[in-house]
Amino acid sequence: MNKHQLLLAAALMLAATAGAQTKAGGISQAMIDEMRSSQKMTAADRALANAIAANPIDALAKNRANAGAVDTHFSIETPTQSITDQQQSGRCWMFSGMNVLRSAFAQRTDSLRVDFSQAYLFFYDQLEKANLFLQGVIETAGKPIDDQRVQFFFKHPISDGGTFCGVADLADKYGLVPKEVMAETFSSDNTARMAALVSSKLREQGLQLRQLVADGKDAKAIAEAKTAMLATIYRMLALTIGEPPQSFTYAFKTKDGRAAGPAKTYTPMEFYKEVVGGPINGTFIMAMNDPRRPYYKTYEVEYDRHTYDGHNWKYINLPMDDIEQMAIASLKDGRKLYSSYDVGKFLDSKRGYVDTENYDYASLFGTTFGMDKAARISTYDSGSTHAMTLTAVDLDADGKATKWKVENSWGAEWSQQKGYLIMSDRWLREYMFRLVVNKKYVPAKILKLSEQEPIMVMPEDPLFAEDK
Repeated sequence: MNKHQLLLAAALMLAATAGAQTKAGGISQAMIDEMRSSQKMTAADRALANAIAANPIDALAKNRANAGAVDTHFSIETPTQSITDQQQSGRCWMFSGMNVLRSAFAQRTDSLRVDFSQAYLFFYDQLEKANLFLQGVIETAGKPIDDQRVQFFFKHPISDGGTFCGVADLADKYGLVPKEVMAETFSSDNTARMAALVSSKLREQGLQLRQLVADGKDAKAIAEAKTAMLATIYRMLALTIGEPPQSFTYAFKTKDGRAAGPAKTYTPMEFYKEVVGGPINGTFIMAMNDPRRPYYKTYEVEYDRHTYDGHNWKYINLPMDDIEQMAIASLKDGRKLYSSYDVGKFLDSKRGYVDTENYDYASLFGTTFGMDKAARISTYDSGSTHAMTLTAVDLDADGKATKWKVENSWGAEWSQQKGYLIMSDRWLREYMFRLVVNKKYVPAKILKLSEQEPIMVMPEDPLFAEDK
C-alpha cells in the first residue's frame, strides 16, 4: 500500500469511527457545521476573543458606569466591633452567630467587650456531626449502600458548614468560653486536612457499624461500639483543634481593653449564662426567601446537622418585603442579625461591593442570563453560600431600603471597606436567602405562622447547603 492509499484508508477509518460514536442525541458533524456557520467570528469577535484569552472575565465585564466610589453613608447603623477572620475554614455561620451574641452583650453592658472562642464550639460541632453520621449509619444499616439516604451520610460524613441554629444548639448545650481561653489552632483555621482524615475514619467506622447490624448485634452492643468510635474522633479533634476546657479564670475588659474587675473562675455554662443571659433557642425565628415554595408556610430540613443533639433546621418562608421590614426594625434598635447570601454573585471584592449592575456578562458574551431567583435555585445555579452579620441599612425619604451593610469574617484588611461588605437593595433581593430575627422584631401574624406544623423537606434540596 503506497502512502496515498494509506492516508485514504486512515481517513475512511476515522470517519467510520466518528460516525460510530455519534448516537441519537449526540453531536453530529452536521450540527458542528451548523454551529460554525451560525457563529462566524467577525473582526470584533476575534478582538474580543483575544481580550478574553488574556484577561479575567470580570475585568472585561465590569460595568464602568457602575464602577465609581461606593457610597458608605447609612441612615441606620449599629455600633462597630472588631472584624473576625475565619481563615481557610467554612465556619462563617459560627463567626456570624457569635458576632450577633457579642454585639448583644456589648449593648446590654455598654462598656464591656468580649470575643468568643470559635474553636471551642467548633470542637463540639464536629463531634456532634460525627455522631450524626454514625447514628445515621446505624438507622439506615438495613438499606443498600447505594440508597440515597445512605449515600447522603457517606458522601459528606462531616463538614465545617452550618447555620445559626447550630450556634444556638451548641451554645445552649456546651456554653461559651472567651477566645483567650481557647485560641485558634492551625487545623481550626485550615480545616481541609483534618476534615479529610476525620471523614476517612468515619467512613471506615460506618462500614463497621453496618456490619454489626448485619451480624445481628443487639442495640446495646452497637451503642457501645459507637461510643468507642466517637472516642477516637474525640482524640483526633483534641489533637487538631484542642481539648475544650472544663473551667477557666477570666476577667472582663472594657471597650478600651482595661480589666473591668477581678478575675473569676467559670465553667463554660456559667460564662454563657453571664454573657448571654439565658437560652438562645426560643428567642428567634429563621426566615427564608424561597420563591419556589408557598410563602407564610414553615418548613423543617430533615437530618440537619444537629438532629440528634439539638434541633432540625426550621424556618418560615417569607417574601423579601417582610424580611426587609424585620431587618430594619432590628437594626433601628441597634441589634445586628445573622444573614446569608450567594456572596460570589456580582461581587467586586476590591471595592467590597455587590450589585447586580457591577458586571455586564450578557454584553460580553452576546447572550442573556435570564433566570429568575426561583429558577436559579431549582437548577443549583444559586443558593446560600456564606453567612455574614447584617449591621446597617440606608433608607430613602419614603423609608425604603437602598443599600445594606454586613460585617464579614474574611479579616479586617479585606476590600476597601476594611472587612465590611456593602450591598445594593436590588442585589440583596436576588441573592439573600436567610435571616435570623429576634422574636421582639417579628410581627404577631408572622410569629404565629412560624409556630405551625412544619412541612418536611429533604437535605438534598438545592437551597439547603450549609453556610460556609
